[in-house]
Amino acid sequence: MKSKGRYGHFVKWIFSIIDLLIVNVVFLASMLWSRGTSPANDALYERPMWLALNVAMVVCIYFFNDVHERRVFYADKVVGQALKLTLTHAGIFVTLSSFLGPFDLPWRHMLLFYTIFFIVLALWWVTSRQFVKLYRNKGFNFKRVIVIGGGTVGVRLINEMLGDQGYGYHIVGFFDNNPKARSASAAYQGTLDDVEQFVKTHQVDEMFCAVPDIEDNQNVSRMIRIADNNAVDFYYVPQFGRTVTRQFELQSVGDVPILAVHPYPLKNPINRLFKRAFDLVFSTIALILSPLVIIPVAIGIKLSSPGPIFFVQKRTGYRGQAFNCYKFRTMRENKDSDTKQATKGDPRVTRFGNFLRRSSIDELPQFYNVWRGEMSIVGPRPHMVAQTEMYSELIDKYMLRHTIKPGITGWAQVRGFRGQTEELWQMEKRVEYDVWYAENWTFFLDLKIIFRTVWNAIKGEDNAY
Repeated sequence: MKSKGRYGHFVKWIFSIIDLLIVNVVFLASMLWSRGTSPANDALYERPMWLALNVAMVVCIYFFNDVHERRVFYADKVVGQALKLTLTHAGIFVTLSSFLGPFDLPWRHMLLFYTIFFIVLALWWVTSRQFVKLYRNKGFNFKRVIVIGGGTVGVRLINEMLGDQGYGYHIVGFFDNNPKARSASAAYQGTLDDVEQFVKTHQVDEMFCAVPDIEDNQNVSRMIRIADNNAVDFYYVPQFGRTVTRQFELQSVGDVPILAVHPYPLKNPINRLFKRAFDLVFSTIALILSPLVIIPVAIGIKLSSPGPIFFVQKRTGYRGQAFNCYKFRTMRENKDSDTKQATKGDPRVTRFGNFLRRSSIDELPQFYNVWRGEMSIVGPRPHMVAQTEMYSELIDKYMLRHTIKPGITGWAQVRGFRGQTEELWQMEKRVEYDVWYAENWTFFLDLKIIFRTVWNAIKGEDNAY
C-alpha cells in the first residue's frame, strides 16, 4: 500500500507544544507584573512550582488534544474547551503545588494568571484553527476519504464535506449499488464490489459507510473488514432522517452498543439560570441607557407619520404562550399588521421606519420583554400568532423552536434567514437553524450570535425590511 505521509499528524504536536509555551510565558509575565505591584516573590524562582505548572499542562493537553485534531469544531465550542482546560489546569496545579511545597502565590495573582491564560489560549486556538482552514483551502493537510452509500444520509454527508474546503476532506471515491446514485457525486467509482480493489490501489485515509446495517448487515461487515485490512479509518454513519439533528453519545448495555440522545442544554437548571442572569444584566444596562435612543427615535417616528411610538403585537413565546412583543413603530398604522409580513418595498413602511429596520434599532424595546422574562437576548425570533398557527401545520418540528424562550436575535437571523419568507423552504430552513440552536446551546454561542448581530447591523442587511 502507498504511503500516505502528508505530515498532517505533526500539526497536533506543534500546536500542543505552543500550548505548553503559552502557559509558561503567560505565567512568567503575570508573575513578573505582580512583583512590580507587590513585594518580591521568591516563589517565582521555585523549580517545583514550574514543575507543577508544566505537569498540569501536559495532563490537560492529553485530555484536550482533540481540539487540534477534530476537523469540524465551531469557534464557540473551541472557546468552551479553552475554559474547561483552564479550570482543569487550575485544579491540578493547585493540588500539585500543595504537595510539592507552600508557595507564596496570592489568589489575586493566580486569578490574574488564569484570566490572561484563558483569553490568550482561546484566541490562540480560534486563530490557529483559522490558519489550518486556510492551509487546507490551499490543498494541504487533507484527508482522502471514500463514501459508501448514496442514500439520503450519504448525500447529506457528501454535501457537508464539500460545503467547506476548510474541513480538509477530499472525496476520492463514492460507491453505491444503485446506478441512479452516480449523479450524487462526480467521484462515483462503482458498486460496493469495487471498494476493495479501489482501496488497494489508491491512497485512502478514511472510509465513511452510510449503508443501512438493518438492510445490509453483510455489506457493512465487509466494509469494516476492508478498512481493517488496508489500515483505513472506518466511520459508520447512522441512518437518521434529514430532520434529526440531535447529538447522540455512544453507550452500551453489556456488549450491546446503544445511542443515547443528549438532552437540550437549557434543560439543565444551571444553564438556564446562567442564561437568565446574563439576560437580566444585559437588559438592565440596555434599559438604563435607553433614553439616549428612545428620545431621538421617538422624534423621528412622530415626524414620519401620525401614531404611537411603540408597536405592540401578540407573538408566540415559550411553550407556545402568547405575549405582548414591543417594537418601535416602523409602519403607518394599518389593519393588516397582525397578519401580513413586511415585504421588500412595503408601502406601509415609512422612510424612517426603513432605517430602523435595516439597523435593527426597531427591536431595541424588546429588552423590556427580556427584562420581564418573556424573551431572551438570543433565541428563535418570535413569530406572529397567525404564523405559528399556519406553520405548525406545515412544518415538521416547528413547535420545537418554542421549547426555549424567543430572542431579540437568533442563529437563523445571523445565518441569513431573517425578514420575509416568500417560500415554505425559507421558513423550514429558519426552523432548522432554530432547533439546532436549542440542541447545541452554549454561552459562547450566544456571544458569537450577539457579535455577528452587531456586525450585521453596522454593515446593513439586505433582508432587513
